[in-house]
Amino acid sequence: MPRVVLLGSSPGHDDVPGQPAPPAALTLPALPGCPTVIGKLHGQLASLDPAPVTIARVADAPAYRGFPGTLVETADLAGDLRALADAVEDSEENLLILPSNSLIHDELIYQITKSKRGALALIAKEPREDREEDENGDLIVPDVPISEAEPEIGERVYEGLPVRLRAARSRIISVGSAFHAVTRPNAIALGPLHLHRKHAPTLAEAARELADMAHLFGPEDDLVQLLVLGLVRRGVSVGIRGRRDLFFRRVTSPEQADEAVAEMATFDEDRARLNNAVKGADGFFTTFFVSTYSRFIARWAARRGLTPNQVTLISIALGVASAACFATGARAGMIAGGILIYFAFVFDCVDGQVARYARKFGVLGAWLDATFDRFKEYVVFAGLAIGAAVSGVGDVWTLALVALALQSAKHLLDFSFGAANRRKPPSPLPSMPLSISPDTDLRLALEQRRIARSGGIRGLLRMWSKAGRNRAVYWARKMIVFPIGERFAAIAIVSALFDARITFITLIIWGGIAATYTLTGRLMRSLA
Repeated sequence: MPRVVLLGSSPGHDDVPGQPAPPAALTLPALPGCPTVIGKLHGQLASLDPAPVTIARVADAPAYRGFPGTLVETADLAGDLRALADAVEDSEENLLILPSNSLIHDELIYQITKSKRGALALIAKEPREDREEDENGDLIVPDVPISEAEPEIGERVYEGLPVRLRAARSRIISVGSAFHAVTRPNAIALGPLHLHRKHAPTLAEAARELADMAHLFGPEDDLVQLLVLGLVRRGVSVGIRGRRDLFFRRVTSPEQADEAVAEMATFDEDRARLNNAVKGADGFFTTFFVSTYSRFIARWAARRGLTPNQVTLISIALGVASAACFATGARAGMIAGGILIYFAFVFDCVDGQVARYARKFGVLGAWLDATFDRFKEYVVFAGLAIGAAVSGVGDVWTLALVALALQSAKHLLDFSFGAANRRKPPSPLPSMPLSISPDTDLRLALEQRRIARSGGIRGLLRMWSKAGRNRAVYWARKMIVFPIGERFAAIAIVSALFDARITFITLIIWGGIAATYTLTGRLMRSLA
């Protein structure tokens, strides 16, 4: 579970007329029980950290008393930063940092805290009429060398926050402040920041250095954005996430609170949770012929108390029944086997979706899912081979063994490469002192790093990666590796239309192409 730190200071709060209490003390009369913003947030975070640390100004502290956890009272921005450094530097858990005046969906909190990124910030890209974006949502800028691009302090404001952050396709490139200029800012840090515990000492060190520079910052400087600034300038890769189909907003006045609650009610959080239960990187067949409806089976199963392991058993039973039908060798049996193996795969997807939707995870379930995926596949191979002998097609055991060997070799390549990559230290990013205002040197270092990685094998891999932005190339790459969805689809379709011999030949040809492609890619990445 993460350690939660709530930040009580908000940029511009002191400028809100007629509001002596902090924004977190605002009541939400439209919600049951008429909670305050901070009360609602504590209720949402209780399962993550029952005793969070709250950092608030002395004048605002009464609004935070009476809630569980530790309240740290500060006098100014420098005090906020030092208090945060003290709260996080010895953390043995991951960190979740967010403003205390946040209205946020439970599902968004869950998605942020379950991120595998070492650091992740929720951001919003500034909407501008004159701005062009590519298909990934990244800003398209004129072809101007970094050395000629003028850093700017930034006067634009979006959602009440100054636009002082430069976000690329997958991470934050640069962050500004009233002192720190940023080249071509295009986004803001909304509030939630999730950090792996290994980066806690780095954050604490950066926060203390920023505290010593607090006299250089303005009242509009946001505490979260300053923390992201410190991380980026120290070479930490801070990933980005948008709100997508979930809600987050900071409120600073009763009118904003009422508007935010009304807007929040228009979002279907359960539908977003269901959509997030589906893997985002599945193959073509799984994405378009299974996940379009399997998620609704998963929700139905979860609401009736079915566990992921029980769904896995249904998938195994369908796989064995499919093998038994194939073993008959009759045309009707081959068609029935194709239908059953398809639904065996559907329920193989459903068990994971139930686990993610119902938050029911376990080591046993993960082991069962991985093990019996292979079991279903191999028992179907046996059923097809037996059916071929029964129907007089001939002995296809050799073909079955070749198909099995190819698939086993591909699994070995995948698992061994993944294990080797987990042991490999990440490539360090450029860093830059906080005492320097413009980010030109940082951007130049990133550009030089990109140029250095654009030659030789790395250049080829980079070109192939960029080619994946094309939708047709993206799905072709997904299919060529012959993932489990495509394998089960090939078995179901070919066996229903032809016989076991053609089915195995299809598996061998496609499996051979997949193994060659995978081995080539793994070798190139290892050499790079």
